[in-house]
Amino acid sequence: MRFDADVVIAGAGIGGLTAAASLLQAGYSVRVLEQAPALGEVGAGIQTSANASRVLHSLGLADQLERIGVKPQRYRVSLFNTNETLNEFRLAAAHEEQFGYPYYLFHRADLHDILARHVQQLDANCIALNARVSGFEQDADSATAILADGSTLRGKMLVGADGIKSAVREQLIGRAPATFTGDVAWRCTVPAERMRPDYMDQIVNIWAGPGAHLVVYYISGGKTINYIACCEEGEWSEESWTLKAPWSELKQKFTGWHDDVQELLDATDRDECYKWALNNRTPTDIWSDGRVTLLGDAIHPTLPYMAQGAAMAIEDAAVLRRCIDQNQDIATALRVYQNSRKSRTARIVTQSTQHGHLYHLSSAEEFHQAFKGRDLGADRASWLFSYDPLTAALEL
Repeated sequence: MRFDADVVIAGAGIGGLTAAASLLQAGYSVRVLEQAPALGEVGAGIQTSANASRVLHSLGLADQLERIGVKPQRYRVSLFNTNETLNEFRLAAAHEEQFGYPYYLFHRADLHDILARHVQQLDANCIALNARVSGFEQDADSATAILADGSTLRGKMLVGADGIKSAVREQLIGRAPATFTGDVAWRCTVPAERMRPDYMDQIVNIWAGPGAHLVVYYISGGKTINYIACCEEGEWSEESWTLKAPWSELKQKFTGWHDDVQELLDATDRDECYKWALNNRTPTDIWSDGRVTLLGDAIHPTLPYMAQGAAMAIEDAAVLRRCIDQNQDIATALRVYQNSRKSRTARIVTQSTQHGHLYHLSSAEEFHQAFKGRDLGADRASWLFSYDPLTAALEL
């Protein structure tokens, strides 16, 4: 039987490209099908802690990551109106010393570009553009991706890394029912040169307040400030990251917040504010069927409150490669992959939801009770940052 590749991947996002790079590095033939006419990534900042950065380093990308990434000195939670520190833990050298790999802040587009170029260096013909996967067929020997134009691509297996609106997922396990959380997220970037020189240290700063919180940090080597504002809102259904919304609406959400927050909002381009709904989906135990499986947001979309969405997709990619390496039978390999990932990702999906409520308490007293004396760093170190997807035990 003729195969177009050992592995066909639907989607050239960060998860799909990490999977492609990992599999190419291991000697597999790979084809990535991307629906867009050009490679690129929307969005702004992302965080990758040691559990994910160790995978990126294993691909030989350390030098490039060092050039584009920012290593925050600490993680800080601040009270919305007084700038009082509610809690903080060390990152930078402390994180790297404890877990072996850095905690990075990236512009999503910068990381995506590094991964795309790396995949193309490994195989110049790996990525196909204008190739939207609309479904699949499989038999005992192969999995075939069906494209929107009617063409097909056959592999020994198919990986759906096609995002939150995954066509592969919909056919595999059905459309994922979404429940609006009541929160929306705004994402914006501000050139650092617009801010006063001492505006903010290189930290991850979370401003927590009634009905909203704001996550602020540097990206692009410190040249840009990225922020995400999560606000409670009655109705909003669109999950797209590319819909613009009025700056005046965003500004009004933070009336009465600290002067540093106002300075950041006032420095924002009025026509470059993007807003999307935050929807929850219940974790599922079913990731795979036969020779088809899912990866990243296609299977475990995660609210941004623990900054682990991209990290989970990167982890998925590393574990998937190991499962294929260690199991000649594809169906067995994908079952092991599913069993090895479902509990961890479900825990992160659940805890991310809980963290959203923690940042939206109604009074200073409640925030003090929630954060004072709590070791947030230890909470995460014990199971989140210490996880090694390159060596973690696989579950049969």
